[in-house]
Amino acid sequence: MGALPVFRWRLAPDGYATRRQLRARGLRPGGQGVAAQLERPRRRRGPLVAYLYRVDLAKPVRPMTPAKRAALAKANAARRICPHCRTDAGYCIPRSLGTCVNCAYPDPSNSSRSS
Repeated sequence: MGALPVFRWRLAPDGYATRRQLRARGLRPGGQGVAAQLERPRRRRGPLVAYLYRVDLAKPVRPMTPAKRAALAKANAARRICPHCRTDAGYCIPRSLGTCVNCAYPDPSNSSRSS
C-alpha cells in the first residue's frame, strides 16, 4: 500500500473519513477502495493505522427492511438462549462459556440437597 497518501494522526484534509465517521453521517463506502490512511505513531510497536474513504464517493446507508429487522431480532434472541438448559438467560451468552452462567458455574449447595 505504498501508493496511498499517508497523513499523520488528526491531520487528514477535509473530504476524507473513516468508516465510523461515514456511518455517523449516514453514509457507507459504497464499494470504493481505501483512498488514504492515517498513521498514529507509537513508542514500542508499529503505528496505528486508520483507513480513509472519500466522502464525495460515499453512498447513503441502505434502509433497514422489515425482513432484515426480523432476521436481526431472531439472531439476537438466539444469542440469549442457553443451549444447555434452553432458557432465555436475559443477556447474551458469553462465547467463552458457551452456556449461561448458571449452567457454567452450578451452585454446589443446591445439588447437595437431594433429600
